[in-house]
Amino acid sequence: MSVLGKPATAGVRGRVRSGLGGFARKWLLFVLLVLVWELVTQLNESVFFPPPTKIAAAAAKLWFSGPGTQLFLGDAVFEHILPSLARVLGGWLLSAVAGVALGTALGRSRTGMDYVGPLFAFFRAIPPPALVPVFMVLFHIGPGMQIATIIFGALWPVLLNTVDGVRSVDKVKVETARAFRTPRRYWIGLVVLPAALPKIFAGLRLSLSIALILMAISELVGAPGGIGYALLAAQRSFDYDQMWAWIVLLGILGYGFNSALLAVERRVLGWQPTRGTP
Repeated sequence: MSVLGKPATAGVRGRVRSGLGGFARKWLLFVLLVLVWELVTQLNESVFFPPPTKIAAAAAKLWFSGPGTQLFLGDAVFEHILPSLARVLGGWLLSAVAGVALGTALGRSRTGMDYVGPLFAFFRAIPPPALVPVFMVLFHIGPGMQIATIIFGALWPVLLNTVDGVRSVDKVKVETARAFRTPRRYWIGLVVLPAALPKIFAGLRLSLSIALILMAISELVGAPGGIGYALLAAQRSFDYDQMWAWIVLLGILGYGFNSALLAVERRVLGWQPTRGTP
């Protein structure tokens, strides 16, 4: 029993060491930068660049100082964070569905991109923030304008990656489907989309980052609430601790969104040899 237990114990220790090593490689530089930031700002006080400890205190007061009936969440969570999350995720999901559907249709068409390619290149070259005034006229200030801005900017990575993925389906897979006499109505679900998923997920991750950026920009320009609105309000009231707290929150959300989507991608594409390990 002891002989069998030694390899198992060694394996557990090896996995623990590997996990700690990966954690250190991933977060060591970040922790060092935060410590340097804290040290420099403590030695050279500046109202514009508060130390991380003050930013953390401001964040705790903003978001975790509510009553027990609100799960100890502050009013800012319900007034700004949750509406922003609804906008960014709603806009991104709509752009993802539209991008995958339209991209699949264009990728399967032999001449579709010949007609719409120049039009897509023109609109894709327009910076989405430049269209915020247009969306304000069309949808007025509010969620409609913000979601339209997010959809316009987040659509292109999903759409173009889907077209590329659908067009680059391995011919061997197509011939195999024909050999097994797979009905053509099942090709998209059984052959085309599974082969295009790696590129589709790459477009989804890029579009999610763009959606978060455009959410903040649209709320800075005009919104009755949201993270961007709260950030600008803190800056205008010279509350730089709160301003930096909102900026840090945007970074945390971006990292969290990307990590969550990567986890989904690894699970969905686990059948691929290069995607099987985290």
